[in-house]
Amino acid sequence: MTYILGISCWYHDAAACLLGDGEILAAAQEERFTRIKHDASLPVNAINWCLSYAGIKAEELSAVAYYDKPFQKFERILETYLASVPRGIPSFLKAMPVWLKRSLWIPEILRKEIGFRGKLLFCEHHESHAASAFFPSPFDRAAILTTDGVGEWATTSIGVGHQSRLVLEKEIYFPHSLGLLYSTFTGYCGFRVNSGEYKLMGLAPYGEPKYVQTILDELIDLKEDGSYRLNLRYFAFPWGLRMYSREFERLFDGPARTPESSITRKEIDLARSIQVVTERAVLRMARQAGKVSGDRKLCMAGGVALNCVANGKILESGLFEKIWIQPASGDAGGALGAALMAWHQYMRSPREVGSRDTMKGATLGSSHTTDEIRTVLDRASLLYEELDDDALCRRVAELLVGQKVIGWFQGRMEYGPRALGSRSILADPRNLAMQQHVNQSIKFRESFRPFAPAVLAEKCHEWFDLENESPYMLLTAQVKGAHIEGNGLDRQQNIESPIAAVTHVDGSARVQTVRSQDHPLFYRLMQEFEVKTGCPVLINTSFNVRGEPIVCTPQDAVNCFNNTRMDILAIGSFLVQKDLQ
Repeated sequence: MTYILGISCWYHDAAACLLGDGEILAAAQEERFTRIKHDASLPVNAINWCLSYAGIKAEELSAVAYYDKPFQKFERILETYLASVPRGIPSFLKAMPVWLKRSLWIPEILRKEIGFRGKLLFCEHHESHAASAFFPSPFDRAAILTTDGVGEWATTSIGVGHQSRLVLEKEIYFPHSLGLLYSTFTGYCGFRVNSGEYKLMGLAPYGEPKYVQTILDELIDLKEDGSYRLNLRYFAFPWGLRMYSREFERLFDGPARTPESSITRKEIDLARSIQVVTERAVLRMARQAGKVSGDRKLCMAGGVALNCVANGKILESGLFEKIWIQPASGDAGGALGAALMAWHQYMRSPREVGSRDTMKGATLGSSHTTDEIRTVLDRASLLYEELDDDALCRRVAELLVGQKVIGWFQGRMEYGPRALGSRSILADPRNLAMQQHVNQSIKFRESFRPFAPAVLAEKCHEWFDLENESPYMLLTAQVKGAHIEGNGLDRQQNIESPIAAVTHVDGSARVQTVRSQDHPLFYRLMQEFEVKTGCPVLINTSFNVRGEPIVCTPQDAVNCFNNTRMDILAIGSFLVQKDLQ
């Protein structure tokens, strides 16, 4: 068997992925093992786990593929700093030791740490994203759109995929970046860049788009074909240690919001405004991708592809018959893309296209045996019941109806930022109060953050205005029967909906469609809940608390269960009830 290991690291969300004769065998993010959120270090733990899962050693690998080209990235950084002297000197002095010690020696470091002496392949960053989007998709031909902060030089790429080949036709280059524009507003609104973008997107529906014209007039020159340029006088990210300049602060009447301080109407309206601009830009880029390729199917990846609201706008537009989005669209997915580029482009291996994607429901991570889980529960002195699958699903469904919050730890861990029914927190979506309870007492996060609904795939059209499958929570759709009144954050308490806890204040929801072949036990649980309630929908949010990665091991799950007001832990065959401890 031909084994290829893909790696992404040293910028954001390090990960490793292993292919065996082109099949995706295993993939995981380093953060899950180290418990450091967005860990960007060399993914030694993820690499070792992937090799262990396949039962091979590093010397049995046919190739190792890295997700970008370090020397090209170094060239861009060096040129940018030289062009901004003397302003860029502080940032230059901070960055150079890292590059001189680590990033310029990636081949040597990889060989030393992995113990691999064979062929090392380096893909361009946006090629890795494009490969992760197209090659696992169920399309034999499709348009490709990748958009993120920045790779080597490219920030946006449009391409075409056909069978086992892909070509990037058009690109936009740094410092002009839609991803960095969105991240600039993330930082200015008091959230952490590269992790707080979800918060900005969740905050947007509470606001009014009062700054849209200011953004279009002053910050970004957006053309009808989706090309764009930023007005660099408002930005500091090309050369500085923060995203925005003093001119940006003057444009929006004052300094940035202090993190963790109260959110004001200004931040709410800024969030809505940049979201509207982003949707407009992404829609125009998608239209151009369709024109360039001549295709009615679209594949997407890159950090901006995690903006599920913008993705939903593309679907609503009718530009494409089908859309497929890589569930690990950020840098973690670059590990998968690099491995697939090596298999299809470098080794010229053919590609078989089926009716389903090849991501296996994104359940590509680690799992644990019954004995391993029992040992952890006994060590923690927890009382538990051991149940077969049918009994477990019936009991958990009953507890959900009784308004209990469930920690659900089953099967293989998900790859990517979304919990999809393996490492999930579950609750009844019909109770509006559940949204506040889970946010504040279990997740320990901002009360305005919305939750996603998981719905039985065959029942989706009955509850949401969505025809396209959405197995990875990357499309939003309107909730049928939803009605919301009020203004600002007050709208959160005035949601009328049959599934109010997963209905956002604009009447939308970030939908996950669940099929039995992807998540068999989760699907059975949802069926049991529907039998008892008539509702085939559950709250599905990631099994973690704010600031921590999704749980990886049984011990992680027990720690999260013990340190929150979670009621039930359903872990493997075991059911743990907090009120019995």
